[in-house]
Amino acid sequence: MRLITAEELKAALPYDRLVHELPARLRAGAEMPQRPVFDLPQDASLLLMPAWSERLGGVKIVHVTPGNAERHLPCVTASYLVFDGETNRHLALIDGEELTARRTAAVAAVAMNRLAKPDASRLLLIGSGRIASEIPHAFKAVRDIESVSVFSPTRKNAETLAARLSAAGFHATVCDDIAQQIPYSDLIACATLSRTPWIEGRHLSDQHVTLIGGFTPEMREADAETFQRARVFIDTPAALTTAGDLHGVGRDEIGGMLRDLCDPGFVPPAGLSVFKSVGEAAQDLASAEVLFRAEPPAL
Repeated sequence: MRLITAEELKAALPYDRLVHELPARLRAGAEMPQRPVFDLPQDASLLLMPAWSERLGGVKIVHVTPGNAERHLPCVTASYLVFDGETNRHLALIDGEELTARRTAAVAAVAMNRLAKPDASRLLLIGSGRIASEIPHAFKAVRDIESVSVFSPTRKNAETLAARLSAAGFHATVCDDIAQQIPYSDLIACATLSRTPWIEGRHLSDQHVTLIGGFTPEMREADAETFQRARVFIDTPAALTTAGDLHGVGRDEIGGMLRDLCDPGFVPPAGLSVFKSVGEAAQDLASAEVLFRAEPPAL
C-alpha cells in the first residue's frame, strides 16, 4: 500500500487538472451511504465518509476541532484510504487534509464556473483557514481573478493570508468591513465554522456566493434573506437537513444539485446565485479517481 503525502498530492492534482476533470467523475456517481457524524468533547466532531464505484472505493475519517484555531493547529484533520473496487485490496493512504482542502475548493470552482458571470474577477474571501486559503487558487483555474479581499474575525490571520496570496501572484488586500466590500465583489466565498451569518442578503446584487464552511444545523454563514433572493444550488440532498444555512429552504426552492452543474447542457440562471456545499464522500472518491486515472498513477 502506498502512502501519498500532501506534497505528492499537490503535484499530482494541480487545480488546472482537478477542476476540469472532476465534472465527468462526479457525473459518473458512486455508492455512498449517509455519513455518520459523532459529537466529541469540546464541540469537536468525528465524520466517517465511505464511497465506492466499480473501479475504486475509499473511506475518509475526519476530525473537526474548532478549538484547534486557538492552538494554532488545523481545525480539520483527516486520512483517506483508497481500495480496489473489485478486490477491495487497500491501494493507498492519502493525506486527507490536503485531499479535503483540494476537492472542496475544486468543487466550489466547478459550481462557480457554471453560475458566476463570465467576467467575474473580484473575490471577497471570508475566512483565513486551510480551506479558505485554497479558494483563490481553485477559482483561478476557471476565472481571471484580478483581486482578492480577505476578511477574518482575527485581523492578523487575514493579514497573513493576504500576504501569502500576494506572494503567490494575487492582488490581495485585507477587508475590514464585509458589507462595504460586497458591492465591489463579483464573487463571495465563505469558509468558516461560524454560527452567526457573515453575509446579509440586503447587501447583495448579482454576485455568486459560495458557502462551504458550515456543515451542521448550528452553523450559518449567510442570513435567510440571502437564500430568499438568490437562485440556490447545493452539492448533495443531505445539505437540506444538515446545513444551518438552509434552514427553512424547501426542496422545491433548490435550483439544482452539483451533478446538474456538471452537465455540459446546464443553462445557468442570471442574477444572484448561491452554491451551498457540505461535502460528501463521492467528491473525495471522484478526486481519487482523477488521481488514479492514469496507469500507473501520475505521482
